[in-house]
Amino acid sequence: MSQQGPILIVSHRESHALAALADVKTFPMIEAGWPEAADAIARLNPAAVIASDIGGNESALSRLAQQTAKAAPYLPLIALDPGAALPPTALPFTRTSQNPQRLVSRLNAALRVRSLHATLLRRLPNNRASVSMPTGDPLDDATILLLGRGGSYPALSVALGERMGVIGALSIEIAARHLNARELDGIVIGDGFTPRVVDAFLTVLSEDSRFRHLPVVAANGSGLAANYDLPNLEIVADDPPVVAAHACPLIRQQAFEARIIRALKSIDVGGLLDPRTGLLTREAFARDFETAVVDTQTRGSGLSVVRIFFARGEVTERMRLDAARILSRLMRRMDFATLDETGAIVVVFPETDLRNAHGIGRRLASVLKHTMYNAKREQRLDPQVALATLMPGDTASSVISRLHSEAHRAAS
Repeated sequence: MSQQGPILIVSHRESHALAALADVKTFPMIEAGWPEAADAIARLNPAAVIASDIGGNESALSRLAQQTAKAAPYLPLIALDPGAALPPTALPFTRTSQNPQRLVSRLNAALRVRSLHATLLRRLPNNRASVSMPTGDPLDDATILLLGRGGSYPALSVALGERMGVIGALSIEIAARHLNARELDGIVIGDGFTPRVVDAFLTVLSEDSRFRHLPVVAANGSGLAANYDLPNLEIVADDPPVVAAHACPLIRQQAFEARIIRALKSIDVGGLLDPRTGLLTREAFARDFETAVVDTQTRGSGLSVVRIFFARGEVTERMRLDAARILSRLMRRMDFATLDETGAIVVVFPETDLRNAHGIGRRLASVLKHTMYNAKREQRLDPQVALATLMPGDTASSVISRLHSEAHRAAS
């Protein structure tokens, strides 16, 4: 991977992991002691910072984390064996004495995010569609999968749920369903599974390119191998708050990468996609829908529209965005959709009659019901579906008006 600067090593002595990094001879490395670290970052503009010998330097590590968090493009800070003293933006790397070569993979994964961010920053000034990145903490719209059925599961759920969206899975089969149905920003594995089951699950993740770079944090590493091809795997056998503290920086990085990818896709198509959802912007949807209606009327073919909404319970903005992102993965290539001003998802099915559209809409609603993030776990999610089909003499506005009327009747 091309480097935009050296790797800054902050340490008083060489560790096994740092020696493994030096052996690769891919990265230009510069060493600095803890007192000089902040000045070295300002002078050298490194591509990444790796901090070792953290014991006794916790406050200095916290200041480094604040400094690197303000850098652009993204400047990863990796803390080796940080213990409980881990700043929220510092990536943990534990068990450095076991398979220290993992640090090379961890660093490459972080540098990949930096490279993507640099690409986005380079393209933003030249994009004519005024695509912008959300400015809040990426954890605000991160969603993770929590596996477990043991005693630590409730505490892990609370510790993680205070900072991000959490979807629970009591079995590997349920976890697989979520992984295939939606995008996730990380996986946390609690107790309740045998080492053999966890080993098989990690092996499957490492063999699938869709999941290989996901952050995976295992709260119990007993009996696990150390050579999974998972660059962001961490084994943290500690209390739930410490597990959550180690998981958060890795999940934040993954959520940040997802934001960048959505923004780049939006730029690629001239700003037609909403970088928050991956669906069409409302303006682009209105233009495409009007064109589709005229084309369908001319050819005499079919066209149906589905509106998926939540009439019951409290649905937060994060939940609506989560539903939209799930739906963006499930639609056929010919379909297009948007998140409207009421928070409902409107999907257009070209070449589809009302009966087939009804079946597709119900299946989409069912997937949302069972896979989307729910801020209140005791609240039952019940997506409602309203349908309208193109009739002779219809216009785009008349179809949308009829769709809203159907939605009002479905909700009452």
